[in-house]
Amino acid sequence: MDGSGGTIDTVENTRIRRQFGPIEFVRRIRSDQLSILTPEIFARPLIHTRLLFLHSFFVNKPEYIEQVLLTNAENYTKSHFHRRILGPSLGHGLLTSEGDFWRRQRRIAAPAFHHRRVAEFVEAMTGCTSAMIGGWSEGVPFDAAEAMMALTLEIIARTMFSADVSGVVADVRRLLSVVMDYAKPGVLDLFGFPEFVPRRVPRPYRDAVRELDALIEGIVAPRRAGAVDRGDLLSMLLAARDPETGERMSPVQLRDEVTTILMAGHETTANALAWTWFLLARHPEIEAKLHAEIDSVLDGRLPVSADLPQLAYTRQVIEESMRLYPPAHTISRTAAGPDRLGDVPVPAGAAITISTYVTHRNPTLWPDPDRFDPDRFTPERVAARHRFAYLPFGGGPRICIGNGFAMTEALAIVATVAQRWRLRLAPGHSVEPIGLITLRPATGVWVIAERRERKHK
Repeated sequence: MDGSGGTIDTVENTRIRRQFGPIEFVRRIRSDQLSILTPEIFARPLIHTRLLFLHSFFVNKPEYIEQVLLTNAENYTKSHFHRRILGPSLGHGLLTSEGDFWRRQRRIAAPAFHHRRVAEFVEAMTGCTSAMIGGWSEGVPFDAAEAMMALTLEIIARTMFSADVSGVVADVRRLLSVVMDYAKPGVLDLFGFPEFVPRRVPRPYRDAVRELDALIEGIVAPRRAGAVDRGDLLSMLLAARDPETGERMSPVQLRDEVTTILMAGHETTANALAWTWFLLARHPEIEAKLHAEIDSVLDGRLPVSADLPQLAYTRQVIEESMRLYPPAHTISRTAAGPDRLGDVPVPAGAAITISTYVTHRNPTLWPDPDRFDPDRFTPERVAARHRFAYLPFGGGPRICIGNGFAMTEALAIVATVAQRWRLRLAPGHSVEPIGLITLRPATGVWVIAERRERKHK
């Protein structure tokens, strides 16, 4: 099929489908979703396959992506297996809920993520980061991916609960890690078996969810009973009301949103930062330009909220990192009713897959797509590009509610770390992506930290 929306080339479609047999396809998609991506997929606008009962459409054209996520978003719900994978842990939080319930929850939660409220958290972000890098030693290899995971969880815990969870962050981290490891698409869902066929939830997943529920309830219950506004995200969620109905969240809804923010609010940002350090270590000329901007804007002090808009090139570096390695690498939808993408009919019940990893490396959209080039995100080049060619936070009405928080956090962390340290890749450690629920470095990003001399104004 060409970029104008013509009919799919049947020969090409068959060849892609037969690249792997059904059993191998299921094995690969459960162990590493990137392993099913063949080279020809990256430039193809639309691919249709069928596996037993399930019609699947792989969508890689910005106009089609816009149709699925925005112009006809009502017809494309969160995929069934997406809800089944994350439902046991996230309940009916914003990532998994649908329809009027989702709209109500979004209205209630939105004020907590307003840019003015997010700006108030920059001091906590830089404080946690300073504490972390204060413990680094020159010449000692460590896993930057693991360090970023611990840091972003500490920050989301601090900004959501104030000081309440300082003693249980390690437990939260352990339980969230179990949940993420077991959150994989099921065989029955991949073959399109009907909803009424029972699905098995692995026992370690169930046990981790129960323990996490008890831990979160132990934190939230005392706050729910009190009326003190601590200025954190939990206080905002407890006080928030639906602007249309005046209702507050129920205890179950509050639990679901707290768990969603804890999980989604640290995992994706941590991965984005890990890939940023990896790319900077491989491109010293870009790193030098980033250092020059940070030194010029901050002159050795910790960044505050008012500094972040001036770190334009630093932001471009992070955006380009998320282009090459988008933490949320796949968006899944189910067609509620029939539709057409170009000239291709889409039946009700079809699975729709948008791979941000593929779209971000589509050579028809991004010249020399594998090259790390932060200048792709200058205002002029962004304005000239289709807005659905780049979607690290999704798009349309379901765009990530925490995208402003995530970008603020990433900027604050990069600016704080890069003032004092330069990270070099440790010899003997390979870095490869693996596509699970998020796009992680398969074996981490092992680095050696070097102190850097700041150039004064």
